[in-house]
Amino acid sequence: MKKALYFFIPLVLILGACTTTAPKPEVKKTQLEIRELQTRSYDSKDVKMVMKAVMHALQDDNFIIQQANIDLGLLTAQKEVDLEKVAEEEGGEGLSLGQALAIGAAVVAVGAAIVILGNKNKDKSHNDSGVYRNEPHPSGREEERTFEKTGITEASVNISEFGDKTRVRINFRLKILDNKGGTAEVKQIDDPKFYQTFFSKVDKAVFLGKEKVQ
Repeated sequence: MKKALYFFIPLVLILGACTTTAPKPEVKKTQLEIRELQTRSYDSKDVKMVMKAVMHALQDDNFIIQQANIDLGLLTAQKEVDLEKVAEEEGGEGLSLGQALAIGAAVVAVGAAIVILGNKNKDKSHNDSGVYRNEPHPSGREEERTFEKTGITEASVNISEFGDKTRVRINFRLKILDNKGGTAEVKQIDDPKFYQTFFSKVDKAVFLGKEKVQ
């Protein structure tokens, strides 16, 4: 009986540890949930002022405004990051896209650029084409080596009057380009903290706009 008990207790502890450390499966958000993350309403009918506030928030995060149409309430912007340069600054270690998003949200929180490292997980040594990222191409020709070169964060905004308020809906998307100009990966950002952090900047900009500070 004691032998059985000695065997049973460690087994329970092992199973318990596995249960607590097992990663939780990612729950995919519905379109309605994503829309709620992307949308914020402001107590002002001044669409032009709110659009300027959104532009200021984007520019503070090093985005380049590409299009701004006040009549249609449309605004687009993007930011480009050299992944090789960022990887070197980070010690040459690749990060997964999920880790990049987490770092990006944290960097935005302090008002700096979104860091997008498009490298795959560290245990994945080659891409879909079979070309190793950190090793020479099998043919020996360096120019045939394929790797993720550029990370682009795209922002598209719709700003419209909504009753006595102005409604803002913004969508952020990550695009990874390889060194040959091809698209390696595209992912919509749906991290709640990411949008909360950005809208907090817009909140401050709207407040300053109402006070005629900017």
